[in-house]
Amino acid sequence: MSSSTYKTCLWFDDDGLEAVEMYTELLPDAEILSVSHYPEDIEFGRPGAVMQVEFRLGDQQYVVLNGGPMFPHTEAVSVQVFVDSQEELDRVWDGLLAGGGEPSQCGWLTDRFGMSWQVIPSRLAELMSDPDPDVAGAVMAQLLQMSKLDLAPLEAAATRASSTPAPS
Repeated sequence: MSSSTYKTCLWFDDDGLEAVEMYTELLPDAEILSVSHYPEDIEFGRPGAVMQVEFRLGDQQYVVLNGGPMFPHTEAVSVQVFVDSQEELDRVWDGLLAGGGEPSQCGWLTDRFGMSWQVIPSRLAELMSDPDPDVAGAVMAQLLQMSKLDLAPLEAAATRASSTPAPS
C-alpha cells in the first residue's frame, strides 16, 4: 500500500502570504513551510507574485493558493482552534479579529481576510458530552447566547443543571 499526504487548500485572492504570516505569528505550534511564486511565463497570475504558501497549524498542513477573486471564502468551511484557557481563547479571538475581522455567534468569527474560524475551549467537548442530558442541554442553551465563548458561564450552566433535582 502506498503512502499519501493530505493537505487542505485554501483559496485566497492575492493576500495569502499576509494571512499566513498572521496565523503563524498568532497561533502556537505553527510555521510557514514554503512559499512559491508565479513563473514569468504564465498566462494566469502575476509573474513573480506569491502563488502558494504551504504552512502548518499543529499537525494539520494547509496550502494557500493566491488564485484571484473567483472563489470567496464562506462560513461553510472554518478552521477550529481548541484552546486550554479563557486567556488563550481571548488572545486568539482578539488576534483573529484584529484589523477588520467580524465576530459571529457560538465561537465563530471571520478574520480580515475572509477566513472563518471557531475558537473553542477544549473543555466544551466534555461539557457537551456529559451523560446527563440536562447538563448538555443547559450548556448548549448558554452557548447559543454567546458570540465569543466564555468558559465561566458555560461551566456555571453545567453546575446549575447537575445540581437541579430530577422531577418526581
